[in-house]
Amino acid sequence: MDSFWKWFLGIPLQLVIILGIAIVSQAVLGRLVERLTFRAMSTRITRDSEPKTPEEVIERSRRDQRAESITALLRSVIVGLVWSIAGITMLSTIGINVGPLLASAGVVGVALGFGAQTLVKDYLAGIFMIIEDQYGIGDLVDLGQVVGTVEEVGLRVTRLRDMSGVVWYVRNGEILRVANRSQGWTLAIVDVPVSYDSDLDKVRDIIERVADDMTEDPVSRELLLDRPEYAGVESVSGEAVIIRVTARAMPDKQVAGSRAIRERLKVAFDEGGVKVPAVLRLPHQPPKA
Repeated sequence: MDSFWKWFLGIPLQLVIILGIAIVSQAVLGRLVERLTFRAMSTRITRDSEPKTPEEVIERSRRDQRAESITALLRSVIVGLVWSIAGITMLSTIGINVGPLLASAGVVGVALGFGAQTLVKDYLAGIFMIIEDQYGIGDLVDLGQVVGTVEEVGLRVTRLRDMSGVVWYVRNGEILRVANRSQGWTLAIVDVPVSYDSDLDKVRDIIERVADDMTEDPVSRELLLDRPEYAGVESVSGEAVIIRVTARAMPDKQVAGSRAIRERLKVAFDEGGVKVPAVLRLPHQPPKA
């Protein structure tokens, strides 16, 4: 038993201590990074205050999303550094000369750098995407290959879920453009056809009344950031005159806001005697396959 404890208090105990220090360091540094990141992102709105305006709600959401992405990135870096140092220290403790190992690792790293240029490209692109806040977790983005909601932003790939529920993994190095529909606000566009012989002044008055009613409606204010505006005549054809109405909406409320405007206009047109003709396709709608 004395021999066992003498042996255990030597190298095995040192390995256990190194392992314990690595685990504790990873947990402490991860927690510290999370707190510092969220504190650094709290520029205009503190974590304890409640947002009072739609713009503050959007800013709070964007800050939290970016903080989550940056925290995930820094945690990955911390895990790599902590366990690399712990592994080298443990090898040195058991008597392995790590000098030649590090030199060989450097040579292998250079070789892998030439052979894994695509992988390096993906990682660099992922780092800059997170730092530049191109998108974050929860954003609705168009990456060219796919349109969906960002579920995870990694250093190599970005995971999205499209409108039908399919999960997509897009390599960061292959993302050439990003259309982010969740930053700030989106524009709800409603094109309404009216018959060619309709009185446009009457149509405009009806739209203005609908806009005033929606401004006073608490339910509509949850969808739209400001008053719907009469944009004017979008196009004229033998079938109808297309009237466009626009309104700024919350990033995730664009579709719901557009539907609410259409519903209000339909009821108001019926009451005002404005006829809505049947048209094959509105100007901003894609043709059917």
